[in-house]
Amino acid sequence: MNALIVTGTDTGVGKTVFAAGLTAALGASYWKPVQSGLAETTDGETVRNLTGPPVLPEAYRLAMPASPHLSAEDMGVEIDLARLTLPSVRGPLVVEGAGGVMVPLNRRSFFLDLFVRWRAPVILVARTALGTINHTALSLSALRGAGCAVAGVVFVGDRAPDVEQSVAEMCQVRHLGRLPQIEPLTGPALTAAFDAIDVRTIRSFL
Repeated sequence: MNALIVTGTDTGVGKTVFAAGLTAALGASYWKPVQSGLAETTDGETVRNLTGPPVLPEAYRLAMPASPHLSAEDMGVEIDLARLTLPSVRGPLVVEGAGGVMVPLNRRSFFLDLFVRWRAPVILVARTALGTINHTALSLSALRGAGCAVAGVVFVGDRAPDVEQSVAEMCQVRHLGRLPQIEPLTGPALTAAFDAIDVRTIRSFL
């Protein structure tokens, strides 16, 4: 398996920035299978602008910035999981989900159902802010309960060693590092910040 899945505990947690850095660090291709919201820069465009990797086209480009199932319904379509098989690429592939683990794709399926089908290791991106222990523990419980292989957790935000250690110990999960809020967010700044990420361990899952 040459794919890694990047998901999060919530929307806006920092998945795309982390995925951009990881794609560059691994020399990988990037794929966002479902993009909801086209008015602003898409996640694929953000990744391309930051680190310039090969970016595969989305299977679904949905205009409304909402849960994928609602955004699809707004366009009169239903997301078909059969269209969301992992593409074959040369080298590693970083796949970014939308929002969190239990984000609906249609009225019957969640992103978690895709992760189960893909059988690829999952990296969970979590905030360091208040509430992250609960959100991270619930997400890990859902992933493990479905039989997904969890590579570890990456934190995004201000340094919070007690919180990060609590998650790692109580959830028995690998701590893969932390990205700070990067301002201004540029490719070189992201590359420099990625020195704090345990890319060696992540690479071992490929």
